[in-house]
Amino acid sequence: MSETELAFGTIAEIAQLFRSGKLSPVELTELMLARIERMNPKLNAYITVTGDLARRQAKRAEAELATSGKRKTRIDRGLLHGIPISLKDNICNAGIRTTAGSKILCDYFPERDAAVVSRLEDAGAVLLGKTNMHEFAYGVTTNNPHYGPARNPWDATRIPGGSSGGSAAAVAAGLCFGSIGTDTGGSIRIPAALCGIVGLKPGFGRVDVAGVIPLSVTHDCVGPLARTAADAAILFAAIDDEGDGKGKGVRRSGSCSRKLSKVRLGIPREFFFDVISSEVKKSFDAAVGSIRGLGAKVKEVSIPLLAKTENAGNRIAWAEASYYHQQSGWFPGRAAEYGEDVRARLEMGMKVSAVEYLEAMDQRGSFITQLRGVMEKEAIDALMVPTTPIVAPLIGEENSRIQEVDHPTRALLLRLNRPANLAGVPAISVACGFTAAGLPIGLQFMGAERGEQLLLDIADMYQRLNLPPKVPPSFRG
Repeated sequence: MSETELAFGTIAEIAQLFRSGKLSPVELTELMLARIERMNPKLNAYITVTGDLARRQAKRAEAELATSGKRKTRIDRGLLHGIPISLKDNICNAGIRTTAGSKILCDYFPERDAAVVSRLEDAGAVLLGKTNMHEFAYGVTTNNPHYGPARNPWDATRIPGGSSGGSAAAVAAGLCFGSIGTDTGGSIRIPAALCGIVGLKPGFGRVDVAGVIPLSVTHDCVGPLARTAADAAILFAAIDDEGDGKGKGVRRSGSCSRKLSKVRLGIPREFFFDVISSEVKKSFDAAVGSIRGLGAKVKEVSIPLLAKTENAGNRIAWAEASYYHQQSGWFPGRAAEYGEDVRARLEMGMKVSAVEYLEAMDQRGSFITQLRGVMEKEAIDALMVPTTPIVAPLIGEENSRIQEVDHPTRALLLRLNRPANLAGVPAISVACGFTAAGLPIGLQFMGAERGEQLLLDIADMYQRLNLPPKVPPSFRG
C-alpha cells in the first residue's frame, strides 16, 4: 500500500493489517512521525510531538499483537491497539508538557494522566503528540498568539476552527488516525465541520473530564474527532465511561437504508436558519433530500426557547471560565500573559452578576425541559441542523458577510453549536458537501440524552451512502 493509502486508511482497516501481519504498529508509527515532520510545518497542528513515547508504545503493541516467538497467544486490546492518535493539549499526560495553548502553562508537566488518557492507554493506542488549540480552549479559530495559528488542510490561509483546531487539522491531513478534543460551545464540531471530518460531542458527563484543564464546568465535554463516523465510534467506545474500552465501533448490517427507514428526525423551525450562507443552506437541503430518499422520516418541529440559548450559554461560560482562572491565581494577576481575545472574555466574565448567572441557569433548565418534551411529543430520535452557518473563514477574519450583512465570525461559528452544550445532549458533525471553492460543509445531528450510539449510526449510514471522506490535495503523500 502507498503512504497515502495507509495514512488515510480507517482504523478497522489498519487493525486488520496488524493482525494479518501485513503491517506493524512500529512501521505505521514511523510513517506517521515522518509525515508530521514533513507536513506539520504547513499546518502547525501539533504543539508537542511525543516521538519517543510513540515509539515505545508502538513497540509494546507490536509485541503484544505478535503470535511468534515465546508468546503463543496474542494480547489483543481491541481495534485501537497500536493505532497512532493525538490529544488536544488541554488533556493532561503524566510527565508530558501540557500547555492548554497558553503562555501561562508553557512549562507545565502534569503529575497524573487524565482519565481519558488512562483509558486510551488501556486500549493500546499510540500517542503521537499534543495538538494546537485556541488558548485555554476559549475561542473558535485556533489563531494562537503563543504557538502560532493552526491552518486548515483544505486551504492553509483559513482557520481549521476551534478550539480543537489542531486536532481536526491533524486528522484531516492524515497526521493521525483520530484525536481526542474538548467541546464547550462547539469546540469539537466546529473544527470537524470546517475540516471535513467527523466530530462527536458526547452528552454531558458521559466521558470523564478529570485531568482536563476546564473552561466551563457546566458545559465541558470530551470526545473524538476522526475521518469517519465508524472511526469516531471506535474512539468513543474506548473513552466512554459506560463502554468496555475495546472500541468495537459502529454495528455493520450491510443494509444502511433499511436502518435509516427507522430513524425519525426533526428540523427546528426557529433559530438555525435565521442567519446562514447560501452554500451551506443549499448543501443542508440536499442532505435532507438524501436522508429522506434513504427512508428516514423528517419533519419540522418547534422549539421556541432556542432563541435564548446563545445569551444563556455565553453568560454561564463567561462566569465559570473567569472563576476558574481567578481561583487558579492567574487572572487578573497575570492578565498580560493572555492573548488579547481571551483576556477580553475573562474580563467580561468578571462582570457577570450572580443574578445574571442564576437567570442563565434557569433558562438552561427551561430549555432542557422543552427540548426533551418536544423530542418525546414529536417522537423524534434526533434534530438535523447545519453545524456552522459559514465555511472556514480566512485567518484573522473577524467578520463574515452573509447576504450583504457583516456578522462577528466567532458568534457565527458558535451559534448553531451552543444549544447542544446548554442542553447537555450529544451532537455529531459529519461532512455533507463542499463549496464551489472546495471548502467543507458540516451537517449536525443532535440526539436525546444517552443517544451517542444512535448519532454515530446515523452519521455512519449517511457518510457511507453519500459523502465518503476525501483527502485534501496537499496531503496525499
